[in-house]
Formats: sequence, C-alpha cells, structure tokens
Amino acid sequence: MDNVANLPLTPPTQVAFTRLELDRILSLYGRMVAAGHWRDYALDLGARTASFSAFRRAAENPEVRIVKDPALRLKQGEWLLYGEGGIILKRGHDLAGVLAPVERRLVKLVQA
Repeated sequence: MDNVANLPLTPPTQVAFTRLELDRILSLYGRMVAAGHWRDYALDLGARTASFSAFRRAAENPEVRIVKDPALRLKQGEWLLYGEGGIILKRGHDLAGVLAPVERRLVKLVQA
C-alpha cells in the first residue's frame, strides 16, 4: 500500500474534427468518389493538428490534404489546404472557403 502513483491532472490533448467539419469534408469526399476522381482517404489526428488526406489511388501521395491547426487560429486561420506536391493552396479561418478550390474542381469534373 506504500506505492502511490501520481496521475497527471490534465489529460493529453488531441486535435480532432468536429462533427460538422467532418460532415462537410466527407460530403465533398463522397461527391469526388461519385465523380470517379478519388478512391481512398486517411485521417490523422495528432496532438497539434488533425489532417484529412484524399488519394486518387491508395499507393500514391495524397492529392489534397485538409489540415486543422488550432495554433494558427489567431494568425492565418486554422485551416490549410495542401496540394499534391505539399504546396499550400489555401489558408483561412473558414472551412468552406478553404474547400472552395476543390469544389470548383468538382464542378469541372462533373461538367466534362
């Protein structure tokens, strides 16, 4: 009974998507799958960021990566959209604005 373990007062933090954010992202993903453009996705929930990656094929680099980084919320906006080469395509405070380039690409895919 002499061995007492001290437990940390605060649980480890993890960044995650809210239900509405994930609904918006998965809705876009579903429409891109229906258009035949994306075939796979990956979620990465870490201590500093949460990431959603969409792939054309499972063995490739992600075509787009949507990242939520709360540390940038007061600076450039907590949302980032990365392209296939790892280049930041869009930053912003609003998820809808960051997803706009992908939405425009979907419109072009459906019309073609």
